[in-house]
Amino acid sequence: MAEYPGDGQIPTVIADELHIVYRVNGAKSGKGSATAALSRILKRGEERGVRKVHAVRGVSFVAYRGEAIGLIGSNGSGKSTLLRAIAGLLPAESGKVYTNGQPSLLGVNAALMNDLTGERNVILGGLAMGMSREEIKERYQQIVDFSGINEKGDFITLPMRTYSSGMAARLRFSIAAAKNHDVLMIDEALATGDANFRKRSEERIRELRKEAGTVFLVSHNNKSIRDTCNRVLWLERGELRMDGPTEEVLKEYEKFTGK
Repeated sequence: MAEYPGDGQIPTVIADELHIVYRVNGAKSGKGSATAALSRILKRGEERGVRKVHAVRGVSFVAYRGEAIGLIGSNGSGKSTLLRAIAGLLPAESGKVYTNGQPSLLGVNAALMNDLTGERNVILGGLAMGMSREEIKERYQQIVDFSGINEKGDFITLPMRTYSSGMAARLRFSIAAAKNHDVLMIDEALATGDANFRKRSEERIRELRKEAGTVFLVSHNNKSIRDTCNRVLWLERGELRMDGPTEEVLKEYEKFTGK
């Protein structure tokens, strides 16, 4: 496992007092609500019927090339929100995110087309990840073999809607892992699949680190974090509770959770 980096490393992501706030429409509709709606319109000040969710609260850290960083925390602690902000998919309420290179977000809900075959989705997914058609053609069989979805039949020629959630997640990971990334963010992709797939995935993440990229991994599987990451960010209720070498942070987290 790589040592925890210090000064002199090349930064890839800087979060500076980052705050992310969701605005959720909480207004109730129904019969007889016209008077209430007019009352809301006439009232001045804060947005009426809109609930604010402060998902990330003043998070600051610097990530470096060659790191694999685990994100841990209870459900709803802001892990996935933080990744989406780094990827540029969510605006900051305040604070800043700076990235050196192109961040790529791979989530369990990453958009592939359910009505298209796995084969077509490999092409589209590869293009979305910035690969050329020639690169996709060269790596196509590698992607299919890595995913393992053809081990029990010719599933790559079937529409994605026929896949289990695990098969679809493995294919998404395999597409993303087929190229090198400046910053690759993985949200729970290793929670799916059998032990052999998880082992292949963890080996590939280590390769990506060696090839000078930075990997962020959200996982509830502490073993995957231990096997893959050299650093961990622990979030709770949107706040960065601890940032440090994997074993130190996981020991404190396991005391906190009792697991």
